Amino acid sequence: MAATLKAADPTMEGSTVVVTGASSGIGRAIAIAFAESGADVVIHARVRRGELESLAERIRAVGRDAFPVLADIAEPSDRERLVAESWNWRGRVDTWINNAGADVLTGPIVGASFAEKLDRLWRTDVVGTIELTRLAGRRMRERPASAYAASIVNMGWDQAEWGMEGDSGEMFAAAKGAVMAFTRSAARSMAPRVRVNCVAPGWIRTAWGENAPEHWQRRAVRESLLQRWGTPEDVAAAARFLASGAAAFVTGQVIAVNGGLSTGSAPPSDDPRKEPRDV
Repeated sequence: MAATLKAADPTMEGSTVVVTGASSGIGRAIAIAFAESGADVVIHARVRRGELESLAERIRAVGRDAFPVLADIAEPSDRERLVAESWNWRGRVDTWINNAGADVLTGPIVGASFAEKLDRLWRTDVVGTIELTRLAGRRMRERPASAYAASIVNMGWDQAEWGMEGDSGEMFAAAKGAVMAFTRSAARSMAPRVRVNCVAPGWIRTAWGENAPEHWQRRAVRESLLQRWGTPEDVAAAARFLASGAAAFVTGQVIAVNGGLSTGSAPPSDDPRKEPRDV
């Protein structure tokens, strides 16, 4: 069995971490958090090479190394290549973060149909996460003993278990709910050699949140017990904890990062909660 970190050791010194979807937002924050904790990081994006190179420079500035990889994780051959290149870089991977997801809220796809958006979301967020978890987990279970327990962290959504109205709520609940359920099963399959957990972010101010209409701004604050938007760094801190020795006895868990989801409060009169929408 692979050796584990001491439970009190919060650092990732000398480990190798893969972060998918690392070019911006939550993924970028996660990659930086791990680098600042002492890890070398494989940083992945589908097409944003410039953003990856900028992130690599940021990681090297704190004394760690970075290896950028472009791959479309909705494609089986690209998933296999990403795993192979990640292992070839350092000969092992200690932590794999499945952060990449299809952006169906901004950009040209906003005008696509519900079916087209759901298809992209399902192939990327669900199938991509499942297959990468299985591919990475298989190699992790075969690796030599290390100072670090192997760990996989997936990305869910805090409202998947509660539900949210509207087109986006329906498709994200279906996709992220599947990821969360899969995580719990994968943890059972891969124990005790690999720990598998999931972070479920709530209202996090990424690209969409920065430009969201006013009623969404108010809703994000109202639905958090801490009365604020979350930040990518809030999510990164949770992912880093789950991968570290401080979480050596934690597996099969879904950890919400949402400031305490406040459910059941009445929406304000200008919240178009009853209107079909695709935000």
